[in-house]
Amino acid sequence: MHSPAPIGRIVATELRPSTPHQFHFWTARESPVGIGSVVRTDAPGRTVYGVVTDGVAYADLARPLDAVIGAAGDPAGGSDEPGGRAEIRLYTASVLRQVPEAPLQPVPLGEVHLAADADIRVALRMSAYTDGTRATGLPIGVYTGGGLTAPILLDADFLLGPEAAHLNISGVSGLATKTSAVTFLLSSIFQTFPAHKGSVAAVCFNVKGPDLCFLDQPAELDAADRALYERLGLEPAPFARMRCFAPFKPDGVNLNTLRTHPDLAHNTEPLAWGLREVLEYAEVVLQRDDLDAKADAFIDFLADRVVGKVFTAPELRGRAFEVASFADLDELFVAVFDHLEAAGRGEIWRTHHIATIRKVRNRLGNISTRSKGLVTDDGDASDLPWGDFEDRGVYVVDVAGVDPLAQDLVFARVVSKLREHLERRDLGVDHVVVFVDELNKYAPADGPDTYVRKMLLDLSERGRYLGLVLFSAQQFRSQVLRRVVGNAGTALYGRMDADELALPAYATLSPATRIKLATLPKGEIMIRHPHFTQPIFARFPRPAALSGREGVERFPPVPDLPFADAVVRQLRSLAPRLAADAVRELVAGRQEGDVRRALAATRRARPDDPLRFFAAALGRRVEPELVPRRAGVPPLRTASDPYGS
Repeated sequence: MHSPAPIGRIVATELRPSTPHQFHFWTARESPVGIGSVVRTDAPGRTVYGVVTDGVAYADLARPLDAVIGAAGDPAGGSDEPGGRAEIRLYTASVLRQVPEAPLQPVPLGEVHLAADADIRVALRMSAYTDGTRATGLPIGVYTGGGLTAPILLDADFLLGPEAAHLNISGVSGLATKTSAVTFLLSSIFQTFPAHKGSVAAVCFNVKGPDLCFLDQPAELDAADRALYERLGLEPAPFARMRCFAPFKPDGVNLNTLRTHPDLAHNTEPLAWGLREVLEYAEVVLQRDDLDAKADAFIDFLADRVVGKVFTAPELRGRAFEVASFADLDELFVAVFDHLEAAGRGEIWRTHHIATIRKVRNRLGNISTRSKGLVTDDGDASDLPWGDFEDRGVYVVDVAGVDPLAQDLVFARVVSKLREHLERRDLGVDHVVVFVDELNKYAPADGPDTYVRKMLLDLSERGRYLGLVLFSAQQFRSQVLRRVVGNAGTALYGRMDADELALPAYATLSPATRIKLATLPKGEIMIRHPHFTQPIFARFPRPAALSGREGVERFPPVPDLPFADAVVRQLRSLAPRLAADAVRELVAGRQEGDVRRALAATRRARPDDPLRFFAAALGRRVEPELVPRRAGVPPLRTASDPYGS
């Protein structure tokens, strides 16, 4: 328990004076003070709170300790050696808050105390947003110091908007617990987000293995973690409303994810897009050098007048084109090229040069090949539930196993659709948290200004006005576009690399604080928040949701199945007791494209009787007609035939 007894006394010399922002205090070696400890000092009419940022020790061999810091019985008194000579320690503290805050004055001399629970609330200005009927506090962890465990809460207005928004977390891979910290914070937000601020959901992009694939499964927690949950007033439970979306593998029926265990099939759904969904984001597909006005104009022509419409071109052929898939679009391209070749030296079709048309065809064909499984050629799409997002719902988009080009396309389209629906207020929720790991890959400090990078920058600068909030993570903050991380109102730091901490960006931290950051244990973070004038160290419990590594061990992914068996597995996610033989009989002898279209229609409709609906979508089986082989006509022979016999 916290003791109210003083632990030291402020000292001020010409070399180390007290200022309005910093002070120094002596204490004995046995005092429970360390880097990151919060302390309080009182003087008549003024109370000052500070956080310890540095410390040194002295062996005073010339004079007794009590002669240095005061009379016998001083809080910092004591002797470790005969004759009263001892080790004494001098700590430096940065001011968190002065009460009253005006006039701002140098820290007065006085006794120093370890902070109590109430002191933490005042020092971090948490009382401003945790008291009253419209409180907006969100637990992030607990401060621990001198035997005290005090909850640390963030202000929802400064985390999810509208005052400020966005969160960024940095730390080395595997030791900084970046994913765990974000997972715990999302759980905290879902449990404590104030009702007067509306509803909230999260879209998480899984870009590494199975990291976020098992957020709906409970983890085993020890007594220490459960005690932290209880101290924070949270329930240690996984996410109750979670849906996982993953593209298909190139076969179009097996999902490209590690979450393929049969017990998890009920909320694991495919993500597949057709030509119409992809063409809108063609800028993601094209290289920077390809983004000229001519190519852009031709893509706009296809989107506005061709795709999804009845397009008439008498110069190409007599009947109209109905372009609904990449195959239909390629048919149009071939007709254009044949027409221009037949016209002799013609190189222009509908004001578009043949070189531009060929370039667009090559680029669009490239994505349908490289992103096969995500991009389907039959025109049927399986998408996120736009307009039907659930409050406190988590939507995991698993793109860990797909091509980098497909990852860029998924990220660009999902974030753009979120923004469109939030602007129209028809998404289903008021706030959406978008979690992106490996931010240095999508918004690097150096490199080309890609579509995804521009979108992330726009999200970080304007998203909070819509309720669209970016939670991001990376190993090295210095390698991310500065304007993106600079717009994050809250920053978390796990265990950091020493080379990263040596950069000028961390010069504002004391040497002792940087050393502590380089050696932080798992589960401990340093927090920067608009209400906190200095960084604060806190510990958070292990997330109550299963981690990726443990999830794969508990729910091992099943191997890829043959086409018919994979169709059975997809339909059984809608009706677990579906007869496998009945499905195989329907699929036998059918074209795979027809089966995929029927399967997509069944998933979208979610009928009460999936098998009957699937059979109806397949249509009647057309048996091949056997045509008897006609006998040949024998040649006529004449007497004058020299080769006749």
